Amino acid sequence: MEEEKKTRSAPPKFRYKVIKIATLTLLFLALFSFAGFFGLEATSSSKFCSSCHEMKPQYYTWKASSHSEVDCVNCHIEPGAKNYAKAKGNGFVELYKKQTDTYIAPIKMPNLIPDEACESCHNMKSRDVTPSGDIIIPHNKHKTEGIKCVQCHSGTAHGKVADRKVTYKSDYGKWNEKLGTSLMSNTKFTSPQMDTCMECHEARKVSVECKTCHETTMVPKNHKTDEFKNGGHGKIQPNDLKKCEQCHSYMSTEKYDLFKEDPVYQKFLKGDTTNSTNVTVTQYAKTNTFCKDCHGKKPTSHKIASFTTKHGSLSKDTQKCFTCHDNRIVSDSPVTTVQCASCHPSSHGDTFKEKHPFKLAENQKYDKSCLKCHVEKTCSKCHKSNIDH
Repeated sequence: MEEEKKTRSAPPKFRYKVIKIATLTLLFLALFSFAGFFGLEATSSSKFCSSCHEMKPQYYTWKASSHSEVDCVNCHIEPGAKNYAKAKGNGFVELYKKQTDTYIAPIKMPNLIPDEACESCHNMKSRDVTPSGDIIIPHNKHKTEGIKCVQCHSGTAHGKVADRKVTYKSDYGKWNEKLGTSLMSNTKFTSPQMDTCMECHEARKVSVECKTCHETTMVPKNHKTDEFKNGGHGKIQPNDLKKCEQCHSYMSTEKYDLFKEDPVYQKFLKGDTTNSTNVTVTQYAKTNTFCKDCHGKKPTSHKIASFTTKHGSLSKDTQKCFTCHDNRIVSDSPVTTVQCASCHPSSHGDTFKEKHPFKLAENQKYDKSCLKCHVEKTCSKCHKSNIDH
């Protein structure tokens, strides 16, 4: 009887209970796997990254970038399951910091984008690009020398917004596609800059001669025309001067900050999204010593015998004189040292302010208020007119 009891199968009620538990377990496992899979998919999307206010600057700059079709995870998570799991773990930490408001702004990447991320799309051995027509960029040589991709391309996806002081907590509400596009339109922050090349070449004792990086003599075709040489270049618009500066800044023997702009964060706070400066061609010609070769020489028109006594009436356009000269006694121009006031000191005299019918400000300059009594045609013979009528 005892042996018969041992070989008898379990009661039906017990078997049903075991089957029920096993079925529910499998069902929950399937549900958790399903939710986990799609949860990972959802949290790996670029749209999910933008769901946090802190990431708005990075999201909108990325959307305006040349890499807008490359998801965040493709660059910011190194290949491999281990790195993927580690990134997800870090994501929970960041989520905790967000919920407890303990994260640090502006947000910066903890690690640089690895070359492997770039090379998953770009082949460095065969990558041959000529972004400005004649620039030689041997990517394979740079890689051999250990130059990381981000050393030249750090602004490609986000325009270096973290360094531009426009990503503080108080500014999150200002971010939208328009602002992202505006900040990414300035190639100074998105494209490799010649300064970067020059600094690196100088530090590594690599040649900085033009032919090292340029296939041609670098003289644009429009520079070779007679029209351009004989005064045409003086008609360049101020907004185009930055193009001149890209090459000619390295040809000046003296440093200058003519194009120095307000810091980006100050323009950002003022709502100024322009990238222009107010530098004129004449200012540039009197500042960059490269211009000295021509503008520092006495022109043919100045060599006639009567020039000294008649030069005031020879020029139909006196403003042309200010291309090389200033009407001040002392000029800091390294190109032309002879100024109008060198021979024509002020006719007002040193004490004219004291004798003026009404008190003038200590730093009073020629402006519109002077024309209430004085004749502009007379004043503008010496004073450079900046008066807006």
